[in-house]
Amino acid sequence: MATNRTFTMIKPDAVEAGNIGGILRMIEEGGFKIVAMKYVQLSAQIAGKFYEVHSARPFYGELCEYMSSGPIVAAILEKENAVADFRNLIGATNPAEAAEGTIRKIYAKSIAANAVHGSDSDENAQIEGSFFFSQFERF
Repeated sequence: MATNRTFTMIKPDAVEAGNIGGILRMIEEGGFKIVAMKYVQLSAQIAGKFYEVHSARPFYGELCEYMSSGPIVAAILEKENAVADFRNLIGATNPAEAAEGTIRKIYAKSIAANAVHGSDSDENAQIEGSFFFSQFERF
């Protein structure tokens, strides 16, 4: 069953490039309501816990290093069919393959530095949102 919440992070590359405002504007223009948001610097250890599901993958170390290389913006978004609609708004992981007008087509630098994270399922949206926002259910 689809829920009306999803989780996103504006990644270090997009924060460093000054794209927070443009990305948030696209999110709001896409019909999403921001119900929680925080600007944080992840340690490599915290990034490792968040991406633990990928710990056996060859890119895990680089991913943790990248995600702790600068501040991120974590947010919980609300909209009917939130997960699927947000995945459409952000576009393909590879910005070269992302549809025109998507966040990654506009703001991503590469597959690794792809500007934003978006939950891939309702279950992961709950898990990821709870990782950053202990009061996730109250929003």
